[in-house]
Amino acid sequence: MVPEQQPEQQKPEQEPKPKPKLVFEDPFDRQTSDDTDQGWGGARESTGRGIDWYRSQRPPHHGG
Repeated sequence: MVPEQQPEQQKPEQEPKPKPKLVFEDPFDRQTSDDTDQGWGGARESTGRGIDWYRSQRPPHHGG
């Protein structure tokens, strides 16, 4: 007994995937949510950063 040969299943033609594009932008131009004090859970200040803000940002190993 000879096994029947089935015709090859026709595969649907897939559209070629677009190649990744090189983006020559400055990635630091855009601000992300964690670039702000609010993104880190800090209080939002409407005024400029005063001396109190800078003192609060001092690392523990610098005393304080």
